Amino acid sequence: MKDHTFQSNDPFPLECGDVLPGIRIRYHCSEGPPKGRQIVWICHALTASSNPADWWPTLVGPGKFFDPGKQFLVCANIPGSCYGSTGPDSPDFPLITIRDMVSAHELLRKHLEIEHIDLLTGGSSGGFQSLEWSISHPHIVRNLCLIACNARVSPWATALNESQRMALWADSTFERPENPQAGRKGLAAARSIALLSYRSYEGYCRTQAEDSPDTLRASKACSYQQYQGEKLADRFNPYSYYTLTLSLDSHNVGRGRGGTAKALSRITARTLCIGIDSDILFPLSEIEYLARHIPGAAKEIISSDFGHDGFLLEHKQITSSICRFLNSEEVR
Repeated sequence: MKDHTFQSNDPFPLECGDVLPGIRIRYHCSEGPPKGRQIVWICHALTASSNPADWWPTLVGPGKFFDPGKQFLVCANIPGSCYGSTGPDSPDFPLITIRDMVSAHELLRKHLEIEHIDLLTGGSSGGFQSLEWSISHPHIVRNLCLIACNARVSPWATALNESQRMALWADSTFERPENPQAGRKGLAAARSIALLSYRSYEGYCRTQAEDSPDTLRASKACSYQQYQGEKLADRFNPYSYYTLTLSLDSHNVGRGRGGTAKALSRITARTLCIGIDSDILFPLSEIEYLARHIPGAAKEIISSDFGHDGFLLEHKQITSSICRFLNSEEVR
């Protein structure tokens, strides 16, 4: 997939009422024109980039289920991120909502002269974008695959997001964006908090148990949390993280549409809802709600010890689920 940047100098109105003077969208897509090819649009999650081969390598790439040589693949970096699209350099950046992200996707879709999307998919907040897009522009999406997401942010998820933002603010450097290390320690702590909601009890017991039965102080899981925090701090921007966690709290497909059930009823795409049995961030009850209120939706449950992160790790089950769905009847 090739790396591109689309720049629109037209004012970009945000749902919060602010207006950006323009917007830059970094994206990856297959080589060649999209016309006459099957279009697959992948929406990425919180801290990912527009290159899905980097964060979904088991599903995206030559010879993989999503093959850029066989399909026309698109993935756009969301506004507010730090991977090439318009994003913040301080905590004062305006609120970016999921609907604003979809508005940016729409600009890019029109720029690429894509008339319809054969398969729109995303996991976690990528699922938020996919869901919102299929409601706001139902004529665009033919097949929709939602993985580990919901129709409206839960109080549980919001509390987790706020805890991460508290960690950012607890780092005194976060308020000093001129400091090259601004917010780094806070971001590492925020990631450690988030990771607990991404994984599961069983997953930690499998991978982070102490090697010795006689250890005096358990430390393996401690090292893992420190490592994951530092790993994100090395590659991501604290202000983008702050901005994007706020965007998660904006997720509500029912806002201004008479509630979530009524909004979901507007979807016309064939839809598959995939849940993960150990996901504590988006429990199966939320997947079942989606499947129950989206007309004709199918539901698949993936078994995993790795919680929410199963949407990134359980590629064989995800591939099988999508294959069954796409082959269940003629793809639109």
